[in-house]
Amino acid sequence: MCSIHTVLVLSVLVLVSFTPVQVLEFCHSQDMKASNTFKSRWNMSSNLMQDLDQFRVSCTKLIESFPIDELDGNFVRNVKNCIFSKSIPTPLKGPLRLAAVSKDVIEGILDFNVAVTQSDDFLNYASGGRLVPGCEPLAHRYGGHQFGYWAGQLGDGRAHSLGQYTNRKGEVWELQLKGSGKTPYSRSGDGRAVIRSSVREFLCSEAMFSLGVQTSRAASLIVSDEPVFRDQFYNGKVKTERGAVVLRLARSWFRIGSLEILSQSGEVDLLRKLLNFVIDEHFTSINSEDPEKYLVFYSHVVNETAHLIAQWMSVGFAHGVCNTDNFSLLSITIDYGPFGFMEAYNPEFVPNTSDDEGRYRIGAQANVGLFNLEKLLMALSPVLSKRQQKMANTILKGYVDIYQMRIHQLFKAKLGLLGEEVDDGYIIAFLLKMMEETQSDFTMTFRQLSELSAKRLHNRNFTQMWALEDLSSHALFSDWLSSYLLRLSKQEEENEAGRRNRMKNVNPRYVLRNWMAESAIRKAEMDDFSEVELLHHILSSPFVTQETAEEAGYAARPPQWARMLKVSCSS
Repeated sequence: MCSIHTVLVLSVLVLVSFTPVQVLEFCHSQDMKASNTFKSRWNMSSNLMQDLDQFRVSCTKLIESFPIDELDGNFVRNVKNCIFSKSIPTPLKGPLRLAAVSKDVIEGILDFNVAVTQSDDFLNYASGGRLVPGCEPLAHRYGGHQFGYWAGQLGDGRAHSLGQYTNRKGEVWELQLKGSGKTPYSRSGDGRAVIRSSVREFLCSEAMFSLGVQTSRAASLIVSDEPVFRDQFYNGKVKTERGAVVLRLARSWFRIGSLEILSQSGEVDLLRKLLNFVIDEHFTSINSEDPEKYLVFYSHVVNETAHLIAQWMSVGFAHGVCNTDNFSLLSITIDYGPFGFMEAYNPEFVPNTSDDEGRYRIGAQANVGLFNLEKLLMALSPVLSKRQQKMANTILKGYVDIYQMRIHQLFKAKLGLLGEEVDDGYIIAFLLKMMEETQSDFTMTFRQLSELSAKRLHNRNFTQMWALEDLSSHALFSDWLSSYLLRLSKQEEENEAGRRNRMKNVNPRYVLRNWMAESAIRKAEMDDFSEVELLHHILSSPFVTQETAEEAGYAARPPQWARMLKVSCSS
């Protein structure tokens, strides 16, 4: 019989997302002073803003809380003793086109009527060509461990923070442009992003939100005719692409690397100041006067990181570049690059062709999370006593148990299992092993199990169920099916329809497969944004069967050409 640990090893990706979305309630603070000021300008029943002139952001809290690097110019340099550098975006060269917009973000978070996005003012703002009142653009200084090695100063090399916005609900969001030009942290880069990577970031961040995974959001995607030169696969074949900018937002963009750079540089006072800021703003359940507050903070991050990676696994998501500079302190998914949703179940799945050794393969993500939390503990060490460091190590040892518990819960939900039976781990592990050996599709296997009655399963009536047809070719499928149906029969208090509905609500029918994104990218590069819009619409309701998605083949067996697709760190 398989243990939960075996389930962990075999699963390294299970899909189950919860609706409604859980958004780290304990670590999302509300700036009530700013909120009250904002509400004095707004009646809660008033209409949405009709033009950009009404929009206000604030950089005051960030600028007044930390020393700022104020040297003029975006020339690359080694920055010390600050958290941010002042940095003005470089506007995209026109003509500009609005390729995509998230109405949910624009109206639900930013309080704009979505019609505002059709204006020239918005095009200029969302591409770096216009600043609104209160904005003093900043680039964040951070470091990080990349592919296991300390990389020194990294920072926002092509992103600009536009300030914090407090909306009608009192939520505080930090707006950021990605692809908006050089900063002091650009190293050898040009500060730009291209259409293909920007389409992927826009679509995936919004899709992950709809799947119930904690994530940054994307408001808009602006494309231009500005030439950008990229060697996409690092093989010497440089080609001309086109520049694009994503307007994205998160409660905070601080990451593990934000603390690492201060610790590594011996800037302990600034490390303590940043920690206090993050705790006060985003971990309001922690008493700021508690002498153990840094330890409590670490415990929160360990717990929520385990939960986040379990969520990734539950939807078959591989981040692709799990460096410490890409791991949020708020445990949300950020920095979408060479990610991929696994198709055939394979714990060795590596979405990033730049990852030659498979360090960030989907089956290793939980272990990588542990590595990154070890680096976080090292960064915290200068502000922890010897006793607290020992306690923090004990907390870290609990990470595996937290992750295994969450993975087990998510697998059970995917299979519609209620309560707890001794054989549940065995049923899950058995299924995953069969999926691996038959190369069954991860997403559709669980979805099709959700759509069949116990009677149809028993009769093996898999007409038009291509993923289950693949799975049923396994020599031991009948044995597994008998065990599974027996387990379901013990749930006498629930009718069959209820079980199927529960399962369909956690097993999506549609995810952003690489071939779907590639199809949309190829059209977008020819100024046809219809498939970007279609995918955004469909992936906003991933658990609901949609006629247009079925016609597009988004739930069908992936096309043969999809196997040849490659994505890399080049963006």
